[in-house]
Amino acid sequence: MNPRNRPPPALKTEPVRRVEAGPWAIELLPGSAYATRYIASHSAIGFAFDSQQGLHAIGSDRVQPFVATPNSLAFVPAGCDVLSESARGGEYLRVVHATGMQLNGDHAFNNRIDAQASVLAMQIRSALLRGSVDDDWEAWALALAERVQGHCALAQPPRGSITARRLRLLDEFIDAGLEGPLSVQAMAGLLELSEGFFIRAFKQATGKSPHSYLIDRRLAKARALLSSTASLAQIALTCGFNSQAHMATAFKQRLGVSPAQLRKG
Repeated sequence: MNPRNRPPPALKTEPVRRVEAGPWAIELLPGSAYATRYIASHSAIGFAFDSQQGLHAIGSDRVQPFVATPNSLAFVPAGCDVLSESARGGEYLRVVHATGMQLNGDHAFNNRIDAQASVLAMQIRSALLRGSVDDDWEAWALALAERVQGHCALAQPPRGSITARRLRLLDEFIDAGLEGPLSVQAMAGLLELSEGFFIRAFKQATGKSPHSYLIDRRLAKARALLSSTASLAQIALTCGFNSQAHMATAFKQRLGVSPAQLRKG
């Protein structure tokens, strides 16, 4: 596999977590800045847990801005020339058939919303974060590959009212106010949409509710701060959780591990 190369971050990031299961190589890349250029030796499945922005050229000489939709599936075929960089990055899952089995499809894609792929990716992430060795990695990887092959012939789905520009605005708004309560009504108001329409459009575009997305953003910031000297209680308040216990519950429910376990790891 060809992991993304990253410049040294301001804070120590979580390690790249990797497991080999039969013919599959599976990596969980932490959210941090990266810049990479390579030609894919094997077909690769990707899953973006976080929204991320940057520049890329996938199978083309044209470098252009990109916004990766959170909770989305991606695919890069073998032989594809890849350039990608992001000043912030985001947590990303990569699954490759290490012995060279090629998946169907000859066109790269990203930003696919697929409910079954999301469930599989989150199961894999939880097992990697726990350091599990007994889970059914091969079955998960194969099931994820089947979701990709079902998407290869599909056209890029419409994103409706939640465009890339609006998602960037929303990310900036959330980042600036993460310590506070940040209501769904305020997020809808930022985009000049009614609350009900915003909730429906956001779920269609990202596969998750605005509230769920906000919790994920709080968790991402909390994970970045675990390498600091701040106490867990301080981190919880900085990230907008009501208490350390509230943050710990969110970690266990979403990631399958506690903040203390990740900090030790």
